[in-house]
Amino acid sequence: DNSQIKAAIQTEIVFKTYMLFPGSSILQGGFTTHLCTSKNTKTNTMKERMNINKAEPGIYLAMAASDKKVDSFELDAKLKELIRIRVSQVNGCGYCINMHTKDALKLGETTQRLFAISAWWETPFFTEEERTVLKLAEEVTQISNGGVTDEVYASALNTLGEKKLAQAIFVMVTINSWNRIAISMHMVAETD
Repeated sequence: DNSQIKAAIQTEIVFKTYMLFPGSSILQGGFTTHLCTSKNTKTNTMKERMNINKAEPGIYLAMAASDKKVDSFELDAKLKELIRIRVSQVNGCGYCINMHTKDALKLGETTQRLFAISAWWETPFFTEEERTVLKLAEEVTQISNGGVTDEVYASALNTLGEKKLAQAIFVMVTINSWNRIAISMHMVAETD
């Protein structure tokens, strides 16, 4: 029966999506509806809406300046990529997930950790510093859910100190901005 097959596929999509984005509102309708009723489901393709850099080059210049600043930070390069990947997962930005997992692999990040980052708290693969930063990244990304809790902020401050905490937050803010550009413009991830 086609309706049973379709329902099973939609359930699997919702489950896999929830596993990638735990704690989000996926099962509460918002993202599930988008996934299951997207106008792109018939062709399973995504078309870029516009090239925002061509429309207004100053936007990319501003974002490039932010990226250049992030590159100068003393935070570990792999940690910066973990932040970018986790924030992009929470936001559902396939373009940035694709880009930053490749960048992380080039830096020597393991596939095991990349596969597990969506459930970092359930694995022994991440250091205490990384766990603290990933939790902070989730709260900064989901800022409308009550902001960054005092507990998470204090833990991050204790672990990183003021300077590195400020740097980590700016990495999070920058990738959140990129995610919003990529998602709203339907930027299409490059295939290998």
